[in-house]
Amino acid sequence: MIKLIGLVPLFPLIGFLINGFFGKKMSKGLSGIIASVSILASFVLSVLIFVELNGSENKSHIVNLFSWINSGSLIIPFELLVDPLSSLFLLIITGIGFLIHVYSTGYMHDDEGFSRFFTYLNLFIFFMLLLVLGNNYLIMFVGWEGVGLCSYLLIGFWFKNTAYNNAARKAFVMNRIGDLGFLLGIILVFVTFGSISYNEIFAKAGTVSTSTITCIALLLFVGAMGKSAQIPLYTWLPDAMAGPTPVSALIHAATMVTAGIYMIVRSNIFYSISEVAADTVAIVGVITALFAATIGLFQNDIKKILAYSTVSQLGLMFLGLGVGAYSSSVFHVTTHAFFKALLFLGAGSVIHAMGGEQDIRKMGGLSGKIKITFITMMLGTIAISGLPPFSGFFSKDEILAHTYEHNKVLWILGMITSMLTAFYVFRLIFLTFFGKFRGTHEQEHHLHESPPSMTFPLIVLAILSVVGGALGLPEFWHMPNWMANNLETVIIRKNPSTLSHDTEWSLMIIAVLGAAATIYAAYAIYRQRHIIPLNEGDKMPALQKTIYNKYYVDEIYDAVIRKPLDILSEAFHKFFDIQIIDGLVNGVGAAVKGLGSGIRLIQTGNIGFYIISMVIGIVFILLLTFLI
Repeated sequence: MIKLIGLVPLFPLIGFLINGFFGKKMSKGLSGIIASVSILASFVLSVLIFVELNGSENKSHIVNLFSWINSGSLIIPFELLVDPLSSLFLLIITGIGFLIHVYSTGYMHDDEGFSRFFTYLNLFIFFMLLLVLGNNYLIMFVGWEGVGLCSYLLIGFWFKNTAYNNAARKAFVMNRIGDLGFLLGIILVFVTFGSISYNEIFAKAGTVSTSTITCIALLLFVGAMGKSAQIPLYTWLPDAMAGPTPVSALIHAATMVTAGIYMIVRSNIFYSISEVAADTVAIVGVITALFAATIGLFQNDIKKILAYSTVSQLGLMFLGLGVGAYSSSVFHVTTHAFFKALLFLGAGSVIHAMGGEQDIRKMGGLSGKIKITFITMMLGTIAISGLPPFSGFFSKDEILAHTYEHNKVLWILGMITSMLTAFYVFRLIFLTFFGKFRGTHEQEHHLHESPPSMTFPLIVLAILSVVGGALGLPEFWHMPNWMANNLETVIIRKNPSTLSHDTEWSLMIIAVLGAAATIYAAYAIYRQRHIIPLNEGDKMPALQKTIYNKYYVDEIYDAVIRKPLDILSEAFHKFFDIQIIDGLVNGVGAAVKGLGSGIRLIQTGNIGFYIISMVIGIVFILLLTFLI
């Protein structure tokens, strides 16, 4: 089966081509089936490959498809790598991707761009699969740029709305900034090692100076900061909510934002060698996690709350990577895929029931109206809050335990982030599903549960959110930690834990009590005291207003970066473009025109004048010949 790995990305590509060329001629049902079945086929094949890989002694297989680039000393074959890391990501991408495709057949049923939506969705999956399967950085970069393109197309899917187009453009531009760092890192890798294939590079990594490794690692991390929305390149992700809700689920759970995590785990040798790079990753991660968590406290758009939650959870994953907990971060990527896809799709079900309304201040009392959505979202909320025995508890606890061992200050910041997460996700639940309905009579009349095509994925994801923690049970429980054991061959340099069992139990208890305390605080504020967030324009305390407005980061970027660049561009336009470029071009044109106008006067039609002119010309030529 492993030899058939090329079919895994090929199936979505075929779905993309069929819907792209013939989608408008097919019924919506057939278009949705083709798109969904193509992902299902990839998922089934990925499962078979995963089973075969885990049953074999050789945990790394390279499949050479064809010769790709052959120019001088630059020889790059098109090879796919099947190992525990890539095979796990295949399951996440195709499994979650399939559920999102099924959900989309119901959510997008009435949209006029139905087939176009599935065309983009299939292409998105194809490029993400290419990203994780490539056996060198260049194939990864092709997939990297491909998911960036697809995110632009999907975020701006409803392109008739200018605001949505602006959000898509913002995502595209900010990712290009990060991608420049990634590309420079790849170039430095080639210059340093003479190759961009993983096996050759990682085998030589220990022979290169630490300073060079640090430069490579930091440049690669710049790419991860853009793709996985870390400070300062994070502001595109909340705005990406402009796209349809299934797009949000796909970007946040199974594809684009996890690419940065995958890339650093794949390149873990660089960060194990360079303490500077590793510490940078950890510090940026924890700052992003805490910063985004505070913003989530006062957001009222149900999708924006979940978007800042994703930024925060990604920050925790990077914190884990920075302290050397690579398998723990991949574990959290996996559990996060379960409950974040669930929460986004659940939010889409709420929006569907509310007739497009996304403001949680205008909801309330929905638990009895959309019971399946409520129950599944509640399970996902418990999971992301880090309460046992749900999946998020185990993955988040592993990261925090490694962080405690590495640096106590970072652990405290990580704990605060975790507690804030529990508060704002339960705030969302209490305001959305409990209390009295605060919307319009028309919205209340419209309330209904989503169709089976939407609720089925919610149920499956809810089950995974509950039991997913079994993939990485703590080793001190004397249980096999499958995730750590599975990735053992991928993590080149390991940092085994030296924490005592008593310390690990204490850290678990502190984490659970912290989450429980903030959940109770949310309950006391929004259920017992029935406090509703302030409306737009209401007077707010200064700190709350600052956080509500996302610390004015977008406004700062606008004032410090965009406006000065606009002024500079206008100045260059007026001086360089108009005065020099246009002046030179127009001057040449004017000179030719003037010369032509002068020469035109010679054409008098007088034969005598022409004879005299010829004689003068001949004399002039003879003089020149004589003088030379």
